[in-house]
Amino acid sequence: MKLSALELHRVRLPLVAPFRTSFGTQVTREVVLVRVETPDAEGWGECVAMEEPLYSPEYVDSAAEVITRFLVPRLVALGDGLTAGKVATALEPVKGHPMAKAALELALLDAELRAAGRSFADEIGAVKDAVPSGVSVGIMDSIPQLLDAVGQYVDQGYVRIKLKIEPGWDVEPVAAVRERFGDIPLQVDANTAYTLGDARHLAKLDPFDLLLIEQPLPEDDVRGHAALATQISTPVCLDESIVSARAAADAIAIGACSIVNIKAGRVGGYLEARRVHDVCRANGIAVWCGGMLETGIGRAANVALAALPGFTLPGDTSASDRYYQQDVTAPFVLEQGHVRVPTGPGLGVTVDRAFLTEITSSVTQVPLSV
Repeated sequence: MKLSALELHRVRLPLVAPFRTSFGTQVTREVVLVRVETPDAEGWGECVAMEEPLYSPEYVDSAAEVITRFLVPRLVALGDGLTAGKVATALEPVKGHPMAKAALELALLDAELRAAGRSFADEIGAVKDAVPSGVSVGIMDSIPQLLDAVGQYVDQGYVRIKLKIEPGWDVEPVAAVRERFGDIPLQVDANTAYTLGDARHLAKLDPFDLLLIEQPLPEDDVRGHAALATQISTPVCLDESIVSARAAADAIAIGACSIVNIKAGRVGGYLEARRVHDVCRANGIAVWCGGMLETGIGRAANVALAALPGFTLPGDTSASDRYYQQDVTAPFVLEQGHVRVPTGPGLGVTVDRAFLTEITSSVTQVPLSV
């Protein structure tokens, strides 16, 4: 496979409602979409970096620059020998930037599989036709507002609720949701907002029978998570700390987690995400698929990933209308609490080029030179 063209599309989509976490509040989602052309097919990828380096060191502008200046030339250098499976190795000399790398790998996977008439789901080993869908609920201004939001999602059929928490917004909102909605599957996500010194406070969440507490401590404090796991009964799930299959194996070995949230962008691509899944499954660690407010391109890949056999917990694989009034592909919809896995060639979705043009702020033709 040889690259004929590569474009970066900068798009901005308004969210249907503000989404607040300990990192701040988002009202729009700016995304870099990667489009590749080969002699045989077109492919699309999505970079999940945020506008600011708050979730990770990556951000939209840096991703666009590193793709253009440092990553694409290394892929071009492979010439006709380029395959999606060689992307990670070819880009390994460039330190970091997993989200940028993942976007390129996904676009090439899409093109490669479309040319072969093979689905992304089949390629990575999906075993389900549909996956259970959970929803992530941001930090609200008040408990009544939170209960209204959760009630809407329950009525829509979501099978699991995830609440974002931070110091000052944790025990009370969790208690209120549990009291109002009974034994609905419920979990919380701290996005690194606490320290090990907060263990006694976090233990106050134990009575609410949560599925898990996600990434309570800083991403580099894996030992702290292992210590925390001995002080609370709520299962500890790692997100930001898991940057590779090796990191997952290390965290599991010291007892830092009993559950892992797998995000392909965070680990450098869907092929590495599958390896994380395999490591966790071999060690009896449950996994689920996290979300980064993806468009239909990234959502298609996430839904397929969540259909692997080790994904035993509902992921953040929400319907498109959870975040966007209109998506860049046909919308993913909720059907009895599940979202269908695309079965067409490649990612199995088609980009709405007319709508994409409406929301695109710039298109960059990346030079294909070494």
